[in-house]
Amino acid sequence: MCDARFMSEALEEAKKARDRGEVPIGAVVVIDDVIVARGHNTREHDQTVTAHAELVAIDRACRERGMWRLEDATVYVTLEPCPMCAGAIIQSRIKRLVYGATDPKHGAHVSQVRLFDVPFNHHVKVKGGVMAKQSSELLKTFFNALRNTKNTV
Repeated sequence: MCDARFMSEALEEAKKARDRGEVPIGAVVVIDDVIVARGHNTREHDQTVTAHAELVAIDRACRERGMWRLEDATVYVTLEPCPMCAGAIIQSRIKRLVYGATDPKHGAHVSQVRLFDVPFNHHVKVKGGVMAKQSSELLKTFFNALRNTKNTV
């Protein structure tokens, strides 16, 4: 399994979000080295708080597989998951999480809380920092452009 290859795919999803005016976060769910689902933030478009990239991708993977358990899956996401998304990753029994940049405000792995360290009945293997620079740059560029737009209006 090549983490950089699949994180590149998650970054492509993040760019789709950016192009729609959404916070650029993307995710892919991989089973047996095959992407089974993709997702990116759609909160603004869908006007729902749960439309995070990870949840969109996990929901699609569950539908694709016809089950809620994703025990053989790895989810790649461009930003450290928030507590809501971390909970969904744990609840769906995902085997492994790989993320890019840390999220100092909402991160549930190392930044704010350590949800994956809690002894739930399922343990997720977590690897952070994969293509973190690219993930972080995408977010910084997006928010800088957003601030500049607000300052010129």
